[in-house]
Amino acid sequence: MQTDIDPRNLIGRKAFDRNGTKLGTIDEVYLDDATGVPEWAAIRTGLFSRDAFVPLEPSELVDGTLRVPFERALIKDAPDFGVGRHLSPDQELQLYHHYGLDVAPPPTIPDHDFGKLAGSEET
Repeated sequence: MQTDIDPRNLIGRKAFDRNGTKLGTIDEVYLDDATGVPEWAAIRTGLFSRDAFVPLEPSELVDGTLRVPFERALIKDAPDFGVGRHLSPDQELQLYHHYGLDVAPPPTIPDHDFGKLAGSEET
């Protein structure tokens, strides 16, 4: 999805599945903790039903609506963590697995020699 979109502008927009079936309205947008990039949307799927989390990548904003490239049944079966709370890394991992999306491994810290220890002298 376009990452230059203000997440506040997504709230209230309609969302549709891969077949063009209406899913509902975007209630909340969740940002990545490390980058601040919009990562998940919570979609209210009906008047008395719960919100379903959908990934914003690989979704697309088309003509003012969010097009989610998954079937409605898969979206409705997504893990329910409630809205208005922070998604933990474990919850995000469950969502990635539910949608069959690859999760990038955490970046590795290169093993560098950062210099000599203070107070030590090379001989």
